Amino acid sequence: VQQFNAANKPIAAVCHGPQLLAAAGILKGKTCSAYPACAPEVELAGGIYAEIDITAAHTDGNLVTAPAWPAHPAWLAQFLKVLGTRIEL
Repeated sequence: VQQFNAANKPIAAVCHGPQLLAAAGILKGKTCSAYPACAPEVELAGGIYAEIDITAAHTDGNLVTAPAWPAHPAWLAQFLKVLGTRIEL
């Protein structure tokens, strides 16, 4: 996680995933969402907790996060955008 962050590579985390980001020390100054019970860990790691709808996702630079599985469509769409994926119908 630290190497991906240092290289500004895309990182996606959902639900309790931001706990790994907090443990890796990469949340300082970043805004991210997570399962609501993880908000204190995000903030203690220097991050800004984004309290968003359960079906929403949040992007901050290379970091795409969401609070829980109902956000998978929004989370995946935002992560694909960060990856530079182009989807045409």
